[in-house]
Amino acid sequence: MTQHSRDTPQFYLTAPSPCPYLPGKEERKVFTHLVGDRAPALNDLLTHGGFRRSQSIAYRPACEACRACVSVRVVVEDFAPTRSMRRIEQRNADVSAEMRAAVPSSEQYSIFRGYLDERHRDGGMADMTVLDYAMMVEDSHVETRMVEYRLMSDAPATRRGVGPLIAVGLTDVLSDGLSMVYSFFDPEYEDRSLGTLMILDHIGRAKRMGLPYVYLGYWVRGSRKMDYKSRFLPQERLMSQGWVRAEM
Repeated sequence: MTQHSRDTPQFYLTAPSPCPYLPGKEERKVFTHLVGDRAPALNDLLTHGGFRRSQSIAYRPACEACRACVSVRVVVEDFAPTRSMRRIEQRNADVSAEMRAAVPSSEQYSIFRGYLDERHRDGGMADMTVLDYAMMVEDSHVETRMVEYRLMSDAPATRRGVGPLIAVGLTDVLSDGLSMVYSFFDPEYEDRSLGTLMILDHIGRAKRMGLPYVYLGYWVRGSRKMDYKSRFLPQERLMSQGWVRAEM
Protein backbone atom coordinates (compact mmCIF):
# COMPACT_ATOMS: atom_id res chain seq x y z
CA MET A 1 0.00 0.00 0.00
CA THR A 2 1.40 3.41 -0.93
CA GLN A 3 1.78 6.33 1.47
CA HIS A 4 -0.78 8.23 -0.58
CA SER A 5 -3.45 5.55 -0.19
CA ARG A 6 -2.86 5.30 3.57
CA ASP A 7 -3.17 9.05 4.13
CA THR A 8 -5.99 9.86 1.70
CA PRO A 9 -9.53 9.06 2.89
CA GLN A 10 -11.64 6.91 0.60
CA PHE A 11 -15.26 7.97 0.10
CA TYR A 12 -18.22 5.68 -0.63
CA LEU A 13 -21.84 6.20 -1.64
CA THR A 14 -24.75 4.35 -0.07
CA ALA A 15 -27.68 2.90 -2.00
CA PRO A 16 -30.97 4.87 -1.94
CA SER A 17 -33.17 4.33 1.13
CA PRO A 18 -36.36 6.00 2.48
CA CYS A 19 -35.74 9.49 3.85
CA PRO A 20 -36.33 9.61 7.63
CA TYR A 21 -37.33 13.28 7.52
CA LEU A 22 -39.40 13.96 4.41
CA PRO A 23 -42.13 11.47 3.42
CA GLY A 24 -41.98 10.10 -0.10
CA LYS A 25 -38.33 10.99 -0.65
CA GLU A 26 -35.20 8.84 -0.76
CA GLU A 27 -31.80 9.59 0.71
CA ARG A 28 -28.24 8.67 -0.19
CA LYS A 29 -25.12 9.39 1.84
CA VAL A 30 -21.45 9.75 1.08
CA PHE A 31 -19.22 8.47 3.88
CA THR A 32 -15.66 7.71 4.88
CA HIS A 33 -13.88 6.12 7.83
CA LEU A 34 -12.44 8.10 10.74
CA VAL A 35 -9.60 5.96 12.05
CA GLY A 36 -6.00 6.34 13.15
CA ASP A 37 -3.97 9.35 14.21
CA ARG A 38 -5.39 11.58 11.48
CA ALA A 39 -8.99 11.05 12.54
CA PRO A 40 -9.33 14.20 14.72
CA ALA A 41 -7.98 16.55 12.02
CA LEU A 42 -10.06 14.83 9.34
CA ASN A 43 -13.18 15.02 11.50
CA ASP A 44 -12.62 18.76 11.97
CA LEU A 45 -12.17 19.27 8.23
CA LEU A 46 -15.20 17.19 7.27
CA THR A 47 -17.43 18.79 9.91
CA HIS A 48 -16.61 22.18 8.40
CA GLY A 49 -17.79 20.69 5.11
CA GLY A 50 -21.13 19.51 6.47
CA PHE A 51 -20.31 15.96 7.55
CA ARG A 52 -21.53 14.31 10.76
CA ARG A 53 -19.89 11.57 12.79
CA SER A 54 -21.46 8.23 13.75
CA GLN A 55 -18.97 5.98 15.55
CA SER A 56 -15.92 5.74 13.25
CA ILE A 57 -17.84 6.95 10.18
CA ALA A 58 -18.19 10.49 8.84
CA TYR A 59 -21.15 11.01 6.48
CA ARG A 60 -23.21 13.65 4.76
CA PRO A 61 -26.33 13.57 2.54
CA ALA A 62 -25.69 13.09 -1.18
CA CYS A 63 -29.25 13.08 -2.53
CA GLU A 64 -29.51 13.69 -6.26
CA ALA A 65 -32.58 15.94 -6.35
CA CYS A 66 -32.82 17.31 -2.82
CA ARG A 67 -30.77 19.75 -0.72
CA ALA A 68 -33.13 19.97 2.24
CA CYS A 69 -30.56 18.87 4.85
CA VAL A 70 -28.60 21.94 5.93
CA SER A 71 -25.74 21.82 8.44
CA VAL A 72 -26.18 24.41 11.19
CA ARG A 73 -23.92 25.74 13.91
CA VAL A 74 -24.79 28.22 16.65
CA VAL A 75 -22.66 31.37 16.90
CA VAL A 76 -21.78 31.11 20.58
CA GLU A 77 -20.52 34.65 21.25
CA ASP A 78 -23.62 36.32 19.80
CA PHE A 79 -26.23 33.83 20.96
CA ALA A 80 -29.10 35.34 22.98
CA PRO A 81 -31.67 32.96 24.54
CA THR A 82 -35.32 33.72 23.93
CA ARG A 83 -37.74 34.34 26.77
CA SER A 84 -39.01 30.75 26.55
CA MET A 85 -35.43 29.45 26.66
CA ARG A 86 -34.75 31.44 29.81
CA ARG A 87 -37.89 29.94 31.37
CA ILE A 88 -36.60 26.45 30.52
CA GLU A 89 -33.29 27.26 32.25
CA GLN A 90 -35.15 28.52 35.31
CA ARG A 91 -37.38 25.44 35.37
CA ASN A 92 -34.28 23.25 35.37
CA ALA A 93 -32.28 25.15 37.97
CA ASP A 94 -32.23 21.91 39.97
CA VAL A 95 -30.38 20.04 37.19
CA SER A 96 -26.58 19.74 37.25
CA ALA A 97 -24.42 18.93 34.23
CA GLU A 98 -21.02 17.28 34.20
CA MET A 99 -18.75 16.58 31.24
CA ARG A 100 -16.85 13.33 31.60
CA ALA A 101 -14.99 10.69 29.63
CA ALA A 102 -16.97 8.82 26.97
CA VAL A 103 -17.59 5.66 28.97
CA PRO A 104 -20.95 3.85 28.63
CA SER A 105 -22.91 2.76 31.71
CA SER A 106 -25.99 0.69 32.46
CA GLU A 107 -27.59 3.83 33.91
CA GLN A 108 -27.13 5.64 30.60
CA TYR A 109 -28.44 2.71 28.60
CA SER A 110 -31.58 2.53 30.74
CA ILE A 111 -32.36 6.16 29.82
CA PHE A 112 -31.38 5.55 26.19
CA ARG A 113 -33.65 2.49 25.93
CA GLY A 114 -36.62 4.32 27.42
CA TYR A 115 -36.03 7.27 25.08
CA LEU A 116 -35.99 5.07 21.98
CA ASP A 117 -39.06 3.12 23.06
CA GLU A 118 -41.02 6.31 23.71
CA ARG A 119 -39.80 8.61 20.94
CA HIS A 120 -38.25 6.51 18.15
CA ARG A 121 -39.73 3.03 18.35
CA ASP A 122 -39.97 2.84 14.54
CA GLY A 123 -36.57 4.38 13.85
CA GLY A 124 -33.35 2.81 12.67
CA MET A 125 -31.93 2.69 16.21
CA ALA A 126 -34.95 0.98 17.80
CA ASP A 127 -33.30 -2.44 18.08
CA MET A 128 -30.02 -1.27 19.60
CA THR A 129 -28.78 -3.54 22.39
CA VAL A 130 -26.58 -2.57 25.31
CA LEU A 131 -23.58 -3.71 23.25
CA ASP A 132 -24.68 -1.53 20.33
CA TYR A 133 -24.96 1.40 22.72
CA ALA A 134 -21.48 0.74 24.08
CA MET A 135 -20.12 0.78 20.52
CA MET A 136 -21.90 4.07 19.78
CA VAL A 137 -20.12 5.65 22.74
CA GLU A 138 -16.71 4.00 22.58
CA ASP A 139 -16.08 3.58 18.84
CA SER A 140 -14.50 6.99 18.37
CA HIS A 141 -11.04 7.98 17.19
CA VAL A 142 -11.65 11.65 18.01
CA GLU A 143 -11.99 13.60 21.26
CA THR A 144 -15.42 12.56 22.52
CA ARG A 145 -17.12 13.31 25.84
CA MET A 146 -20.33 12.48 27.65
CA VAL A 147 -22.32 15.22 29.36
CA GLU A 148 -24.54 13.80 32.09
CA TYR A 149 -27.50 15.75 33.46
CA ARG A 150 -28.71 14.85 36.93
CA LEU A 151 -31.69 15.98 38.98
CA MET A 152 -30.56 17.45 42.27
CA SER A 153 -32.35 18.18 45.54
CA ASP A 154 -31.46 19.50 48.98
CA ALA A 155 -30.79 15.99 50.24
CA PRO A 156 -27.11 15.17 50.86
CA ALA A 157 -27.48 11.96 48.80
CA THR A 158 -28.10 14.01 45.65
CA ARG A 159 -24.99 16.18 45.66
CA ARG A 160 -23.41 16.95 42.28
CA GLY A 161 -22.77 13.81 40.25
CA VAL A 162 -24.88 11.55 42.47
CA GLY A 163 -28.51 12.48 41.76
CA PRO A 164 -30.70 10.51 39.34
CA LEU A 165 -29.60 10.66 35.71
CA ILE A 166 -32.26 12.24 33.47
CA ALA A 167 -30.42 13.16 30.24
CA VAL A 168 -27.17 12.48 28.38
CA GLY A 169 -25.29 14.16 25.53
CA LEU A 170 -22.60 12.46 23.42
CA THR A 171 -20.36 15.27 22.20
CA ASP A 172 -17.22 15.72 20.11
CA VAL A 173 -14.72 18.44 21.00
CA LEU A 174 -13.52 20.07 17.76
CA SER A 175 -10.88 22.72 17.23
CA ASP A 176 -13.60 25.38 16.83
CA GLY A 177 -16.58 24.05 18.71
CA LEU A 178 -18.63 21.32 20.30
CA SER A 179 -20.45 18.93 17.98
CA MET A 180 -23.55 17.35 19.51
CA VAL A 181 -23.41 13.81 18.13
CA TYR A 182 -26.44 12.39 19.92
CA SER A 183 -28.53 13.31 22.94
CA PHE A 184 -31.36 11.61 24.80
CA PHE A 185 -33.40 12.00 27.98
CA ASP A 186 -35.76 10.21 30.33
CA PRO A 187 -39.27 10.54 28.80
CA GLU A 188 -40.68 10.86 32.33
CA TYR A 189 -39.23 14.39 32.38
CA GLU A 190 -40.42 15.42 28.93
CA ASP A 191 -42.21 18.50 30.31
CA ARG A 192 -38.82 19.95 31.32
CA SER A 193 -37.77 20.47 27.65
CA LEU A 194 -34.49 18.70 28.29
CA GLY A 195 -33.51 18.68 24.61
CA THR A 196 -33.49 22.49 24.62
CA LEU A 197 -31.73 22.54 27.99
CA MET A 198 -28.88 20.38 26.67
CA ILE A 199 -28.30 22.69 23.69
CA LEU A 200 -28.32 25.75 25.97
CA ASP A 201 -25.84 24.02 28.27
CA HIS A 202 -23.55 23.18 25.35
CA ILE A 203 -23.64 26.80 24.16
CA GLY A 204 -22.64 28.00 27.62
CA ARG A 205 -20.03 25.26 27.90
CA ALA A 206 -18.49 26.15 24.52
CA LYS A 207 -18.30 29.80 25.55
CA ARG A 208 -16.44 28.90 28.75
CA MET A 209 -14.07 26.71 26.72
CA GLY A 210 -13.36 29.55 24.27
CA LEU A 211 -14.96 27.71 21.33
CA PRO A 212 -16.93 29.79 18.80
CA TYR A 213 -19.54 27.25 17.63
CA VAL A 214 -21.92 24.51 18.68
CA TYR A 215 -22.67 22.17 15.77
CA LEU A 216 -26.25 20.88 15.83
CA GLY A 217 -26.17 18.63 12.78
CA TYR A 218 -28.77 18.92 10.05
CA TRP A 219 -31.73 21.26 9.96
CA VAL A 220 -34.43 20.16 7.53
CA ARG A 221 -36.98 22.78 6.54
CA GLY A 222 -40.43 21.19 6.64
CA SER A 223 -39.46 18.44 9.07
CA ARG A 224 -41.07 18.72 12.50
CA LYS A 225 -38.30 16.52 13.92
CA MET A 226 -35.65 19.08 12.99
CA ASP A 227 -37.52 22.38 13.21
CA TYR A 228 -36.31 23.12 16.76
CA LYS A 229 -32.73 23.71 15.54
CA SER A 230 -33.73 26.90 13.72
CA ARG A 231 -34.63 28.57 17.04
CA PHE A 232 -31.03 28.88 18.26
CA LEU A 233 -29.95 32.20 16.78
CA PRO A 234 -27.82 33.62 15.41
CA GLN A 235 -26.54 30.56 13.60
CA GLU A 236 -24.61 29.77 10.47
CA ARG A 237 -26.00 27.46 7.80
CA LEU A 238 -23.83 25.70 5.24
CA MET A 239 -25.03 26.73 1.79
CA SER A 240 -23.50 26.34 -1.67
CA GLN A 241 -21.46 29.53 -1.12
CA GLY A 242 -20.22 28.45 2.32
CA TRP A 243 -21.36 29.17 5.88
CA VAL A 244 -24.04 31.88 5.84
CA ARG A 245 -25.21 33.68 8.95
CA ALA A 246 -28.93 33.51 9.76
CA GLU A 247 -30.62 35.82 12.26
CA MET A 248 -34.15 34.42 11.93
